[in-house]
Amino acid sequence: MFEKILIANRGEIACRVAATARKLGVRTVAVYSDADAHAQHVRACDEALRLGPAAARESYLRGDAVIEAALRTGAQAIHPGYGFLSENEAFAQACADAGLVFIGPPPSAIRAMGLKAESKRLMAQAGVPLIPGYHDADQDDALLAQHAERIGYPLLIKASAGGGGKGMRIVREAAEFSPMLASCRREAVSAFGNDAVLLERYASKPRHIEIQVFADTHGNVVHLFERDCSVQRRHQKVIEEAPAPGMDAARRQAMGEAAVAAARAVGYVGAGTVEFIVDASGAFYFMEMNTRLQVEHPVTEMITGLDLVEWQLRVAAGEPLPHVQSDLVIRGHAIEARVYAENPDRGFLPSTGTLVHLRTPAATTFAVGAGADGRPAAVRIDSGIGQGDAITPHYDPMIAKLIVWGEDRAQAILRMRAALAGFEAVGPQTNVDFLGRLMRCRAFVEADLDTALIEREAQALAAPSHAPGIDVLATAVARILCDECESADPRDPWSQPDGFRVGAPYVRTMPFTVDGATVPVEVRYAPGGWTVRHGDDSTCLSSLHLDGVRLTGLLGTQQLNASVVRDRDTLHVFTPQGRRVLGDASALHLVGDQADAGANLSAPMPGKVIALLVEAGSRVRKGQPLLVMEAMKMEHTLSAPADGLIEKLPFRVGDQVGEGAALVGFVAG
Repeated sequence: MFEKILIANRGEIACRVAATARKLGVRTVAVYSDADAHAQHVRACDEALRLGPAAARESYLRGDAVIEAALRTGAQAIHPGYGFLSENEAFAQACADAGLVFIGPPPSAIRAMGLKAESKRLMAQAGVPLIPGYHDADQDDALLAQHAERIGYPLLIKASAGGGGKGMRIVREAAEFSPMLASCRREAVSAFGNDAVLLERYASKPRHIEIQVFADTHGNVVHLFERDCSVQRRHQKVIEEAPAPGMDAARRQAMGEAAVAAARAVGYVGAGTVEFIVDASGAFYFMEMNTRLQVEHPVTEMITGLDLVEWQLRVAAGEPLPHVQSDLVIRGHAIEARVYAENPDRGFLPSTGTLVHLRTPAATTFAVGAGADGRPAAVRIDSGIGQGDAITPHYDPMIAKLIVWGEDRAQAILRMRAALAGFEAVGPQTNVDFLGRLMRCRAFVEADLDTALIEREAQALAAPSHAPGIDVLATAVARILCDECESADPRDPWSQPDGFRVGAPYVRTMPFTVDGATVPVEVRYAPGGWTVRHGDDSTCLSSLHLDGVRLTGLLGTQQLNASVVRDRDTLHVFTPQGRRVLGDASALHLVGDQADAGANLSAPMPGKVIALLVEAGSRVRKGQPLLVMEAMKMEHTLSAPADGLIEKLPFRVGDQVGEGAALVGFVAG
């Protein structure tokens, strides 16, 4: 086994590798960018070295700097995690040339599977089923359009060097093909430095099912069963579960054997994932192979009781696989939810900012294997982010992976609902509430799964539009009352918040804002408590106590137990029924609506202008695309809010823009 390894990554995967290495007595070296100088993965390792500025291309993607750091610290091996350099053939070769072990497959396997078109040709030779499409090297746009007509619509355009949902577009009719192709190429160049694409038939009601494979240097290859990753947004996974619902033994065996054949065909070593599309008939087709550990690997660990990172380290050190295929069994059901800093109500647009509050449910961290009772941990959290850390535009906006295990799928869903109800995050927007609704969505609960589930269930998954109930309003009032009690000067009788009045009870109005509307709440003071009224609803508050953000007391005749976080003039009320956000209107400087037809379209987050689709002086129609910007490795298209005139375009292609920058001067009419 190695004495010391360098972890060439950040976030939860770096923390996870450090935890497993510590268990094995292996020392670890972290590398970091300026944005991550105080990050959790830096603190998790025994040593840490700076790579460069925040931008990934100047830090985490600098293979030469990573190798220099490994040599300087005496590390014998480099674990690349996932993303960044994990599937970089040149980096894997550079490690070997420097006398370092790359904890991953050999460069030849990365090369074979790195280009989707080449990998599909290899899979065809190995007898692995392929979906009809075009995978050849000739990338002439006109030729691609001809093959698109041959394949038929709808179809997928996919970056040949892609992954993680980047550089992928669904084309539903011929008129969309050229603009979608151009957009796909731009994103592919930005994310992978390669604009080659392939075309594939878009399967009817497709499910995304992948097989975890593992191989060693002694010729042994096994699969560790499947994961269903069908629940996606923007072609990126949101929910993963294992085993796949509805998978029968015969299909599991067939898919497992196909995945093992794929790994053998390229001389694979280490952890890898063979991804398949499964159509409505149950037929499966090879999609791609990810030559690394996957973000969703914990669900496989939960149902097998195996530590896949430990397997990686042992295989890289030359040891044989710890088990043969016949040893491996499935126990129970596991679900993973990716908690992202993003806004589901705005097309899952990534969100940035500091996590001013983060409270997670009771869980174990990086817990692998069964406990004393023979069962895995019920709830596990893998995260490299903590309270006070910032989500920046430089990296993926994932905050944590929330993983649960149950004896069966129904129990796992119940545990995930409870875990999400206990996950509190304030700062950037998050998808926690959306995930909670997803766990209650009929289609998900009944395992009516396909990659369009989120899109087709949009109405059921939308945020509630109704006003908060009296209990939520009273809880917000309780927080304000507690804050007033804490801030009162005990020496000044006139500042006491007890509402004492001579001759009549004190009644005040506390105005809140919810979704832009003002909600007035009447608060009546009485000895020993308060009566809170909104409209025809009322309740009582008494025995209030605030400990940090945790609020207890009596709400009517029920025990009040909630978290209420005040972030400037906003109150985030967390109850067992979910989170509601209310503005404290009494603290706001209210102004009239100054938005007018001449308002500029602004950047939703920091990024770069990559395409101008109109010119100054142009007249445009409502919904017409105007400009494309790139942020957090994704494209965002700004469209006209109404028919109107483009007055000016202040930025050129290639310009960096800050959040809120006016990108388009627009006049409606």
